[in-house]
Amino acid sequence: MNKDWLEKDFYAELGVAKDASADEIKKKYRKLARELHPDKNPGDKAAEDRFKKVSEAYDVLHDDAKRKEYDEARSLFAGGGFRPGGGGFGGGGFGGGGYQQYDVNMEDLFGDDSGGFGDFLGGIFNRGRGGGRSPQPRRGQDLESSLTLSFDDALDGVTVPLRLSTDAPCSSCHGTGAKAGTVPRMCPTCDGSGQTSRNQGGFAFAEPCVTCRGRGLFVDDPCPSCQGSGRGLSSRTVQARIPAGVKNGARIRLKGKGGKGERGGPNGDLLVDITVSKHPVFDRKGDNVTVTVPVTFTEAALGGEISVPTPRGGSVKLKLPAGTSNGRTMRVKGKGIRRKDGTNGDLLVTIDVAVPQNLSSEAREALQAYAAQTRDHDPRKDLFTMAGEPAPESAS
Repeated sequence: MNKDWLEKDFYAELGVAKDASADEIKKKYRKLARELHPDKNPGDKAAEDRFKKVSEAYDVLHDDAKRKEYDEARSLFAGGGFRPGGGGFGGGGFGGGGYQQYDVNMEDLFGDDSGGFGDFLGGIFNRGRGGGRSPQPRRGQDLESSLTLSFDDALDGVTVPLRLSTDAPCSSCHGTGAKAGTVPRMCPTCDGSGQTSRNQGGFAFAEPCVTCRGRGLFVDDPCPSCQGSGRGLSSRTVQARIPAGVKNGARIRLKGKGGKGERGGPNGDLLVDITVSKHPVFDRKGDNVTVTVPVTFTEAALGGEISVPTPRGGSVKLKLPAGTSNGRTMRVKGKGIRRKDGTNGDLLVTIDVAVPQNLSSEAREALQAYAAQTRDHDPRKDLFTMAGEPAPESAS
């Protein structure tokens, strides 16, 4: 765990409660990130600093493991578990609240064989028997982006460029933190280790050096661009491969496309939230593509061949059997979504019998003649019987 966490209230940075859900944290972060992003606030140093703090808070709180470790550490110190005092646990035993004084063997609690609490403390303070440990490789930060795809691109997958803004070494000083023409020197306080030791209640705790802020280097003449921090924002473009068949609302994890690792650590991942635009003709049902095709009454009654548009362009001929009913669904093989195994789903064609709104006198007469010829055919004759009602008298 980063020792700086103990001095930062990440919940306050995001403006959420300590029991906030993952969705609440995500929504609040996205809102703040949009408001504070450097691209939206060019030259606004305050907004840039706030953006960095919000991003750091989200990096910890959206990760369940990091959030648990952060909450446990903050709770431990807020409870006074390590305040200066006679036995290292406050004035009156555990918490200093007037509990009975115990003769506690500290080696039993924190020795190498404890396997529990001692390991926890070691994780917080990076302490070892030989003093502070050397800086460890650190995994890069996970980054988030959003992407809107067309319906056609989502069918078979697509590779798209995404422009990302990430934390990176300052472009002016190349990460040294020193003004051009100068170089940093070894910190005189910690001799370049980045840590100092503080005795408290019989324990020696390693903590970031206050002179160099844990960097191990001291800058006499800071870089004006990054104020000596050595860090800045960098924009880069990555090629993101979106797999075939991605659904609207999906989140894609692209390994190693996130923030760069530090001290040889692996890169973080890029999480891409997908929005698939609606198509004016086609829709989706699982691995199948659906389409509704209007046909005339005569085509449905007499049968025939109709043309049906297909995804990816083109059309197919579909044979309608005589007496095709309204709402019937027919299947065209292999014209649907591309699956992971390389096969395609199907195209599901739903028939919609179109009723003409305006009839010529000739057409009306023809329909009236048809009605006379089919007068004995009543499609509703069994409807009232099934409903338990007597059938009404037929109109003369």
